[in-house]
Amino acid sequence: MIHQLLSFAQLDLDPMRTNVPDLDIPNSGMPVPLMESASEFALNASTQLDILSGYIFVFIVAFIVTLFATPLVRRLAISNGIVDHPSEARKIHKMPIAYLGGVAVYLGIVAGIIYSYFGTENSFLIQYHEIKPENMIDGTSYPIVPLWIALGLTSIVLVGLLDDIMGIPPRVKLGGQLVAAAGLALGNIGINVAAGVLTPTLGRLLDNPELVYHIPLPGEIPMLGSSIELDIIYWTGTAIIAIFVLGACNASNFIDGLDGLLTGVTSIAMVGLLAIALTLAMLDDGVFDAPRIIFGLAVLGACLGFLPHNFNPASIFLGDTGSLLLGYCSAVMILSLGDTGKTWLVTAGLIIYAIPIIDTVLAIIRRKLAGKKMSDPDADHLHHMLKRAFGVKGAVFTLYGIGIVFMLMGVMLSYFRGRIIYALALLMASYIGVYAIKIARQSQIHAHAIDPKGDADGANKNAGQQPSASGK
Repeated sequence: MIHQLLSFAQLDLDPMRTNVPDLDIPNSGMPVPLMESASEFALNASTQLDILSGYIFVFIVAFIVTLFATPLVRRLAISNGIVDHPSEARKIHKMPIAYLGGVAVYLGIVAGIIYSYFGTENSFLIQYHEIKPENMIDGTSYPIVPLWIALGLTSIVLVGLLDDIMGIPPRVKLGGQLVAAAGLALGNIGINVAAGVLTPTLGRLLDNPELVYHIPLPGEIPMLGSSIELDIIYWTGTAIIAIFVLGACNASNFIDGLDGLLTGVTSIAMVGLLAIALTLAMLDDGVFDAPRIIFGLAVLGACLGFLPHNFNPASIFLGDTGSLLLGYCSAVMILSLGDTGKTWLVTAGLIIYAIPIIDTVLAIIRRKLAGKKMSDPDADHLHHMLKRAFGVKGAVFTLYGIGIVFMLMGVMLSYFRGRIIYALALLMASYIGVYAIKIARQSQIHAHAIDPKGDADGANKNAGQQPSASGK
């Protein structure tokens, strides 16, 4: 097993520039869809289900482990005083609630991944393809999740766990996220997103897209008897990975403000990302097809196993351990969609993940205009506004519904041509943004009228606003 793990890691570390991916850069400038028509999609649906059936036990294992590990983690948290006290008007719970739910989710994901090492060797995906030689190890296919992703998971969980238990400075949390991002870069996971960004532009300037892979930058990184050449694709890809990981981790942390919200939104996003992953696996034999499906199913199973304990009224919270973990998992899935240079699939993934992105962008704008630090909590996130109108469950179900709409948009964009999908997604996101800014502005005016000295927290308390379960 150790030999196979190291062999896979070394395969994953071989510079991707030696095998330039087939990039979709048609003359029209529009991406080539994975399927040309709805009829073709329908004809291939059964094949997608066959592929999924080879990995379904990964989902089941992750679901069961998380479902039964959560009560144990809850007891451990309570016995050690790792709980969230309702000490502010911002909290919606009346009694102390255990943290560390993210630990149970982590255990479920890891259990699903470990099962995949033993249970998917004869999956339909392996039988369906004539596996390419470069996607085989010692003459056999080996569809496991790369070691670098598992190391990133562990790094994120350790940082979140420290923050939940004792509290750590934001810089330390960012450092842990960057360590996880560096692991992805070392494993070449997500690096090729840069190829889809740079090749269409620089390739035209150089009259040959493949020359982009040979624009030199000094240095190389020795690793496991091989080395990673540092070219413009690698450095740009590393920067993109860092942006995605930091952005997704903090976006998930922001939206984790109501019982069951982040867990449910992530589950919906994973369904959409898995739909794209299954189509990629059916149409192409890529080295990351099987690991992408395994990882997505493990995350989905863990989320759904945790949701019964986390939905309102919650008996346990994700904590920073869970919110950072789910953000990292979302970033990995989205980045992996661009591993063949199909950057438009990454765009589809970002549309699927639109709710946390929109909420984070609005939070940045709102806090900058108010002169607040990004780490200062407020009561004007999307879920806070909806809670004031519909209550906790109503707000959560509303955001579930919006998440499903964005998920369907992203999946349809990956399957069919159509600028209309981009237009609809942009229009919907813009409407949500403008409406949220308007409501936030009205809230600020109301707070100032109640307390001219600017004690917004006092105004929120007087207005009976209790926006967040976890204090985001």
